[in-house]
Amino acid sequence: MNGWVRRVADATPEYRDRTVDLLRALAIVGVVLGHWLVSGTVSDPGQPARLHGASPLSHLPALAPVSWLFQTLAPFFFAGGYAAARSLARRAQGRGPLSWLGSRVHRLVRPVAALAALWAPGLLLLAAVGAPGDTRHLVWSLVSHPMWFLLVYLVLTAATPLLLAAVRRVGGWALLPPVLAVAGVDALRGNGIPTWLGLAVVPVGWAVPYLLGILYADGRLARWHGAVLLAAAVGGGAALIAAGYPASAVGVPGDAFSNLDPPSLFALALAAAQLGLFLLVRPWLAGLLRRPAAWAPVVALNLVAMTVFCWHQTALLVVTFAGLLAGRVPGLTDAPDGLGWAGHRLAWLPVFAAVLAVLVALFHRVERLPRPAPAPAVPVGHSGQVAPVGAERV
Repeated sequence: MNGWVRRVADATPEYRDRTVDLLRALAIVGVVLGHWLVSGTVSDPGQPARLHGASPLSHLPALAPVSWLFQTLAPFFFAGGYAAARSLARRAQGRGPLSWLGSRVHRLVRPVAALAALWAPGLLLLAAVGAPGDTRHLVWSLVSHPMWFLLVYLVLTAATPLLLAAVRRVGGWALLPPVLAVAGVDALRGNGIPTWLGLAVVPVGWAVPYLLGILYADGRLARWHGAVLLAAAVGGGAALIAAGYPASAVGVPGDAFSNLDPPSLFALALAAAQLGLFLLVRPWLAGLLRRPAAWAPVVALNLVAMTVFCWHQTALLVVTFAGLLAGRVPGLTDAPDGLGWAGHRLAWLPVFAAVLAVLVALFHRVERLPRPAPAPAVPVGHSGQVAPVGAERV
C-alpha cells in the first residue's frame, strides 16, 4: 500500500490543482451520506414487503442545518465547470467542439448504462414476483432520482464554450443573469411555478457554481473572493430563512416548497457559502495534499466517483431488502420519527459502505477510460499561465 501511495504521488504532475479533486471527492461523500441519512425506507407493519419512503427531517426539523453539510451539489458543479473549462484547451490541438463534448458525455453515459442494465430487468423481476407497487415505486425513485443531476451536468457541459466566452468577456458579471432568473422564479412560488419553467430554471440555477468553477479555472477567483462569498452567503441565507424560505437544503414533505426543486436563492446562498469557504482554506488544503498519504485517497475516490454516485442507492436497497427478512429493523425499515432512528441509521452507514465497496469493485471498470496521449502545453486562463492539455480529467 505504501508503494502504491508513493507511486500515485510521484505520478501527479505539479500543475494539477489537487484541491479541486479534493472538493469533488468531498462532494461525492456528501451526496452519498446525505442520501443514506434522509432516505427512510419504511416497511408496512401489516405487509412487510411493502415499502415507502419517508424523510427524518419531517419529524426532526431541528436537524435541518445538518442538510447544509450534505447537500454538496454546488462543489460538484464547481469542479465540473473548472474541469470543463480546462479541457476545452484540447480544441487548440484540432479537436472540434462536438468531439470534445462527445468524449465528456461518453464518460458519464457508461456508468449510467451499467446501472440501467441491472435495474431495468430488476424492476421487471420485482413486478413478476408480485412485489407491491409501493415497493417498486420506492426502488425506481431511489435509483433514478439522483440521475437528474447528470442531465443538468450534460446541459451545462454542452454550454461550456458559451459560458467560458461569457466569463472572458464580462468576468464575474456572467453570474448575474442566472441569479436574477432564480430570483424571478422564487417570486412566482406563491402562485405556483409552471412545470416547464421549473424544469428550465434547474440548469440555469446550477450554472452559478458551474460558472464559479470556470472563473476559477480562468484565474479570476482569489482568496479574498472567498471571504466575500462566505459573508454574503451567511447574511443572505439568514435573511431568506427569516423571509420564509425553508431551512432545509433538501426537500422535506410539509415544507412550503423545496429549495432544490427548482434551486432557490437559498440553494445559491448555500453554494456561495460552501465555495467561499473552499477558496478561503484552499492554500492550507494545497499544502496538506502535498502529503502522499492525504493525496492518495483523493485520487482513489476520484477514479471511481461516477461509479460511487450511480450505485450508492443500490447499496442501500440491497441492505434494506436483506433487512426485511428480520421484519422492521431499527434505523433501516422502521419509521424515521425520532432521534433514536437517527442513531440507528448512523450505525447502518458502515454496512451501506461495505456493500457499496463490493458494487464499486464489480462495476468500476465500466467507468475507466483509456488515458489520452500526452499533448503539448497550451495557455490556459486570462493570466497566461501554461498547463498541459488534459491536465484536468473528470
